[in-house]
Amino acid sequence: MKIRTDRVRNPFGMSPPCERFVPGYGDANADVHVIGDHPGRHGGIRTGVPFTESVAGERMQACLEGVGLLTEPGDAPTLDNLFFSYLHPCVPDDSPTAESYAEMEPFFDAELRAITAHVLVPVGERPVRHVLETFTTQSVDDLSVSEVHATEISSGAWLVVPVREPAAWESGDRDQLVTALEAVLGRDYTRQSDLGRFLTDSGRYLVR
Repeated sequence: MKIRTDRVRNPFGMSPPCERFVPGYGDANADVHVIGDHPGRHGGIRTGVPFTESVAGERMQACLEGVGLLTEPGDAPTLDNLFFSYLHPCVPDDSPTAESYAEMEPFFDAELRAITAHVLVPVGERPVRHVLETFTTQSVDDLSVSEVHATEISSGAWLVVPVREPAAWESGDRDQLVTALEAVLGRDYTRQSDLGRFLTDSGRYLVR
């Protein structure tokens, strides 16, 4: 089922309880969902667009442009089959607290399930841990984000490609991510279940 909307900024009208926030941005029918931390870390306080006006944003945009998911990089990039959002969309006065992350979680979860992307790309320590712990069976107890950077982790509903904090990338991290995304995009990455066994005929009934 396709979502019918021309809005690229906050297509679902999310309204978290804060004066300033950076909402989700991009293709509401995207197969790839890039998930950042908060505007103070990954940018967008001035532009209102995730992954802008920051080192992390510049590096992520360059990678995504390289694999054809983004054009016209900058403060208002054009995203093709791609959606950006934050775990904590509200602009923090300082570092967000555990309580404020918990308050934002229902908004993030609702947007993620509305997008229903097949590929989740969490960026940075907290997003990687949250996505793996919440949406996969991967243990995060002894997780090293640098070790799972640009790997593929499958779950029943999503394929997850974790990304270490872009501002801390070392030599090879960018190329490794580009290679991983090219590999995913170059094959059938869709995550669907066939419920045809519940039908009275022999047809297939594929659901996301």
